[in-house]
Amino acid sequence: MKKLLYLLLFLQISAQAQQILFVGNSLTYTNSMPKILEYIGKQQEVIIKTKSLCFPNYAIIDHINDGKLQKLLAKKQFDYVIIQQGPSSQTAGKRMLIQDGATIQALCEQYNTKLGYFMVWPSVRYYHTFNKVIENHKSAAKQNNAYLFPVGNIWKEYNTYKGKESLYSLDNFHPSTAGSFVAALTIFHQLYPTKNLQQLPFKKYKKWVTDEDSFNLLVQLVQKY
Repeated sequence: MKKLLYLLLFLQISAQAQQILFVGNSLTYTNSMPKILEYIGKQQEVIIKTKSLCFPNYAIIDHINDGKLQKLLAKKQFDYVIIQQGPSSQTAGKRMLIQDGATIQALCEQYNTKLGYFMVWPSVRYYHTFNKVIENHKSAAKQNNAYLFPVGNIWKEYNTYKGKESLYSLDNFHPSTAGSFVAALTIFHQLYPTKNLQQLPFKKYKKWVTDEDSFNLLVQLVQKY
């Protein structure tokens, strides 16, 4: 009887868990960002389970063409599919975000799953294109009736503050651990907007953000969106 109760409790918890599929490239898998999201959820007493379909230099169309995404959606139920590709500041990138995103939105509708865009950031070299990155992701999400996780917005505003911990890694494109943390926190906040992020204890997150002032600023900015 006791084993049956444990099994029923386990099944109930599993059913309540958010199942998220990340579809992207190294901007997602660097520093195991989806696992940071799971950790944040655990600290906030919510269960988030993630799976990553992310490969180096992949765009959305590459995932569509290789067919692994379709097979995975047919096999397992997800609450969200969160897609990500490069900055996509140019016309071709915008077209890919919209058209290829529409293809994945059709798949999501087929499998009763919600689509979301993970808005990224440009490299330091192409920082001047940041406004286009933001604009194109917003347009794609709006046209495809998808969720938008505005990491790029927060990244850009954070960088207006001087002397803070860098969100860029040494290659000036991939995220540092702080960059991956703010991506995960942004996604968490959009999924659970009623959770009060101001209560996050710095000591539990300092392995990703080592400077407390930078941590507090990131939390403050994420809470705004």
